[in-house]
Amino acid sequence: MRAMMGLIKDRHGTYYAQRRVPDRLQEAVARVLKSDKPRQVFLKRSLGTKVLKDANTRAKPVLMEFDRTLSAAEALLKRPTQPKPLRTSLNDAEIKRMAEYVYAKALAWDERTRYGRDELRRIEAEHERLEGPLSGPWAFPYETLPEHGLSPAQLADQRQQLGEELTDMRECLALGDISAVEDHIEEALSAFDIRLDRQSGAYPRLGIEVLRAYVRALQAIEQRNAGEPVPTPQLVTPSTAAASGTLKEAFEGWKKERERPEGTVHEYGRAIDMFIQLHGNLPILEIKRSHARTFREALQLVPKSRKGTLLKASLPELSDYGRVHPTVQKVSPGTVNKQLGAAQAVAGWGRHNGLVPEDAFWSDPFEEMRLDEEQSQREPFDARDLQTIFNAPLFTEHKLPVGAKGDAGIWLPLLALFAGARQAEYAGLRVSDIREDSETRVPLMWFTRDTKAGRRLKTKSSERVVPVHPQLVKIGFLNYVAERRKDGEQAWLFPTVAPDQKGALRAWAKWWGRHLRDHVGVKDTNKVFHSFRHGFQDALRQATPDEELRDALAGRSSGKSVSRRYGAKAMLERWGVKALKSAIDKINYPGLDLSRIRTSGPAKRTRGTKANR
Repeated sequence: MRAMMGLIKDRHGTYYAQRRVPDRLQEAVARVLKSDKPRQVFLKRSLGTKVLKDANTRAKPVLMEFDRTLSAAEALLKRPTQPKPLRTSLNDAEIKRMAEYVYAKALAWDERTRYGRDELRRIEAEHERLEGPLSGPWAFPYETLPEHGLSPAQLADQRQQLGEELTDMRECLALGDISAVEDHIEEALSAFDIRLDRQSGAYPRLGIEVLRAYVRALQAIEQRNAGEPVPTPQLVTPSTAAASGTLKEAFEGWKKERERPEGTVHEYGRAIDMFIQLHGNLPILEIKRSHARTFREALQLVPKSRKGTLLKASLPELSDYGRVHPTVQKVSPGTVNKQLGAAQAVAGWGRHNGLVPEDAFWSDPFEEMRLDEEQSQREPFDARDLQTIFNAPLFTEHKLPVGAKGDAGIWLPLLALFAGARQAEYAGLRVSDIREDSETRVPLMWFTRDTKAGRRLKTKSSERVVPVHPQLVKIGFLNYVAERRKDGEQAWLFPTVAPDQKGALRAWAKWWGRHLRDHVGVKDTNKVFHSFRHGFQDALRQATPDEELRDALAGRSSGKSVSRRYGAKAMLERWGVKALKSAIDKINYPGLDLSRIRTSGPAKRTRGTKANR
């Protein structure tokens, strides 16, 4: 291989590293070096040796320092009049990214030198264009080099030099001597446009990580020299990173793309916040599988129950707590997968909406990161649970705690018992969605989507029509609808939890959970509001053997049926109102007595206990 570019000898035979400064940077370089000269035409430093091989080794860090000086001069030209503030700290994500940058750049340069003589000519041309003609002798003339790859002599020389450098760097790592990679540290800081106080505690932390990264890079190059297929990581330069939008920017864009359910926005926002707490607000292009894996591992340590200071704790704090307290119950695999899925969806949205340069390679870092989930442990309420629930003063005395949000506290559980829908599906109902069939006079409940009004359904199969159960008619549901109809056909059926009441349904759901555990006394955490839906589906199995009809009425797809193809109108066309009503009328809960329920008359407002608010 030729002698390193930019080497010259003085009249005594001592080698110097020299680089010509481009004309446009000469004044800026003088300012960077704090030189008394108005312009700096050359960068020059003695290597203190007359031996070419030693000069080649010693020149590498010097020439890299020259690169850093030129980069600083470039930044100075672009920099606003106010310098960047001097920082005294770095977060873990910044340190990791800069160490990865050093590693990737070392391997990228090594790979380029293996392309053969034509690539070396291109390197020489770049040097001459930017810094002037080469000077100094060449160890391997072009005519002795192969068209592709290294010659045996080049490889032997590289192995020897690399072995010496790796030995030196390992010794430095053992000693913690970061001065050996000071040029790499400064280059990384310059590349990421960070001014870091060298006296701060962050500087040695960064230095150790950079030293480790450089030793790993030398080890990887040594493997290449032995014929191992070591890949070069993508070199995400600061300019590339700047061109890539961050995860936070992707989330903001994802939110604005269209109106989304409030609960979904909250859930996704929480996931993005936790990822950023752990890794920093990374550009999408820089998110790697290692980030996704450590995010998953941190989520797995989060305690399921969080009180006191844990309520506002960050993901690193929560995972640390979970690690120190191994016996504390952790969140479920399903919860972990929801958070992973949210981060994956937002990152993917950014990739497909222009936040990653089109010519940049991007692979979904969250792919195949999900955990195996246990089958849902939610259970239906048994007969005793149901009687206990509907014997509570909320139903029998019309006592409405603040948290019940008026009549929603009474009707949502009753509707779920006899129609099996989800909380959000009931909250999105308008008065016009409860209407009689013109031919049979059967009252029907229509669940349809209206995205403009913020009314959504979980899946396409959720769009359906369900006859109103006779028991609901008996306890006054149609009377309640008639009262709400006085506000117009487009009035919300349950205005206190309607889609236009931000946060109301989520607050109601939390209240119901507290009411169920602390006031009613149903302590089994596997029994929740969704247990009504499970019980409805069980009752529906007893009512009709038609699996497809059951799926259609429940607004679900089992994967075996084609009920997903049916909307509300298609259900009426296929089965007819009489068949739908026959199935719903047979919904029955043996032993359940609802005769004491009061759904009308003046409500007894009460603040109740904290658990029942």
